[in-house]
Amino acid sequence: MLKLRKNRQENRPTRLAIDGTATRHTFLKKSGYRQAQVTNTASIIGTNQSIRLLTYNIQVGIPTKRYHQYLTKGWKHVFPHIDRYRNLDKIAAVCRNYDLVALQEVDAGSLRSGYVDQVEYLANSANFPYWFTQCNRKLGHVAQHGNGLLSRFSPRQVEDHKLPGVLPGRGAIVARFSLDAAGMEGAGDELVVVLLHLSLGMKSRELQLRYVRRLIDGCEHVVVMGDMNSHLKHLLKSSPLAGSGLQTASSIQPTYPSWRPAVAIDHVLVSPSLVITNYEVLANRLSDHLPTAVTIRKRTLVEEKHI
Repeated sequence: MLKLRKNRQENRPTRLAIDGTATRHTFLKKSGYRQAQVTNTASIIGTNQSIRLLTYNIQVGIPTKRYHQYLTKGWKHVFPHIDRYRNLDKIAAVCRNYDLVALQEVDAGSLRSGYVDQVEYLANSANFPYWFTQCNRKLGHVAQHGNGLLSRFSPRQVEDHKLPGVLPGRGAIVARFSLDAAGMEGAGDELVVVLLHLSLGMKSRELQLRYVRRLIDGCEHVVVMGDMNSHLKHLLKSSPLAGSGLQTASSIQPTYPSWRPAVAIDHVLVSPSLVITNYEVLANRLSDHLPTAVTIRKRTLVEEKHI
């Protein structure tokens, strides 16, 4: 049984409390001052019928500048340090420019994060009225590892999915929005956004992508974004997503490692009903990955006829 919890402080973001093992969650509506802000934001964005998306693997707030730092600064994955929050403030400044943000490698509140939910911290710092934390690896006081969603729109529903794999610990967040509420004309149509972090191993990734394919089959307006640990060509041509119609920008850029980008493994994929009007990998070296930013809009009727 799920218990919904509303934050009584109007100047803080609304979130969902997870209780039990069910996977479906529903965001509560905001009230008063903050609800007015959400409504105004959607109205402003709706003037150009576009949504700004960002996916960012933040490595629990640790900036890495060389491979050897995975060893020399590995202690930061276990113990807290003050620089982490200075870095999170910089990450929040990046996120502030977007409408929906997919976060990977966040800490939900353990020793290393000072028992602070990093998604909530970023939501407050970047002024996002809605946020959701998915914890996939619960290691007690040592780590609470997972994914996060930041949103300027109130979702109709948010789902917490545990992805299959050889080893447990990977997940996907599925957020469902009204196109109208998200500033895109849709006459009640739904935008389905899947935020995920896939495994390093190919066998597990294939299982996870097969699961994601089942999630999105039959959905018209879809975004799949996150750290996919996979090359785009394989995703679109050889993986279980092949034939789904998902696509991305005509030209992509490498996202990893941040200090010398060589491979593109962080992606934003959209259904044929959506158009990517802007794609950019940001030069913000605040993690071991670079953030990927995309602006999307709904395809016009004229454009749909030429698909």
